[in-house]
Amino acid sequence: MSMYPALLIVLGFFAFGDFLGVITKAKLSSVFVALMLFLVLFVTGVLPADLIEVAGLRDLSRMSLGFLVFNMGSTVNLSQMKREWKIVVMAIFSMVIAVGAVYLVSPFIGREEAIVSIPIINGGLAATQIMTQAAMDKGFASAAALGTVIFAVQKFVGTIPASRCGLSEANILVKEYREKKAAGTLELEEAVVKGEGKGKKEPFYKKHQKYYTTYMTLGITAFALFFCDLIAKATGVSISIWSLLAGMTFNQLGLVPPGILDQGKSSGLFMVASFASLIPSLAKISVSDLSQMAVQTVIIFGVVIVAIFGIMYFLPTWKLVGSRNLAIGIAMSQLLGFPATLLIVNEVATAAAQTPEEREYVVKKLTPAFVVSGFVSVTTISILIAGVFASFI
Repeated sequence: MSMYPALLIVLGFFAFGDFLGVITKAKLSSVFVALMLFLVLFVTGVLPADLIEVAGLRDLSRMSLGFLVFNMGSTVNLSQMKREWKIVVMAIFSMVIAVGAVYLVSPFIGREEAIVSIPIINGGLAATQIMTQAAMDKGFASAAALGTVIFAVQKFVGTIPASRCGLSEANILVKEYREKKAAGTLELEEAVVKGEGKGKKEPFYKKHQKYYTTYMTLGITAFALFFCDLIAKATGVSISIWSLLAGMTFNQLGLVPPGILDQGKSSGLFMVASFASLIPSLAKISVSDLSQMAVQTVIIFGVVIVAIFGIMYFLPTWKLVGSRNLAIGIAMSQLLGFPATLLIVNEVATAAAQTPEEREYVVKKLTPAFVVSGFVSVTTISILIAGVFASFI
């Protein structure tokens, strides 16, 4: 097989996954579809094990991690996290629950498998890439493959409880809206919200936005990663951690726009490359490994869900955010990430509300909880955890 047919297969599978995701309104995960296609065709011997290398994506996939993590760091809004500190604390607490739960079952699923799975349960693509690459480099192919499967399945597991708890909370908020409207207190609340955005200084990147072209944004990112690499080598701390912190710092200082690679219209290529880095681990799986991986996956998600529900619902920890439903929704966001969290908010708001005004009220109330918790877990802390756990393998 030559490069272009191999490239067509890789991109075609992800395109097919996106197509199914759109027509099912995200009920079917595009990532799950693509990765399961690769898994089945690798196991059956239809696809060659070196597909990614033949497609010319191996080196690009290795360099994509730094670019992707810096880009994710630039999307983190520290001011919003400061305002929503209760949500941040609850999100971190829920991540600790998941870490402890997976650690408890490590004797049953294997030490390396548990170490690889923990940051992935807490996070998304970047954490998965860090852990699977570290596992592959150390020769733990089965642990890397399990991590890829965990990543592919986690949105299915998280969506159902997040949607149900979100809908229950949305119904409560609709009732609250009607009561406030009847009491005439909504106008005062809206006036306070409008007043919060006044007096903010225009950041540097907005004043000079015309200069943030594709090549400029790539150059800025490469410049930051150059120094991150030097610091990583000097300190022994993973470059992914420094890349994340650099992206957050640059954005906080107003030097780069949120999602700098989106601004430069180049994030899509790095996303493809990052997904491509996960695929080689699936090529290492044999038919005999499938049943064991299925059991490990069930154990991991089972213990995480039971632990979260047990602690968030039955213990008074939920009082920090004022609602059991909201606490569980925040906890499940670590399995989802953006934009899945926002899609759930829009979905439950539409289902619960009877008027556009009610829907807008629900969206405004639920969005900070679901989106901020997703950014805290998936976009930020899971990458820090992965940078640390990768050294334990």
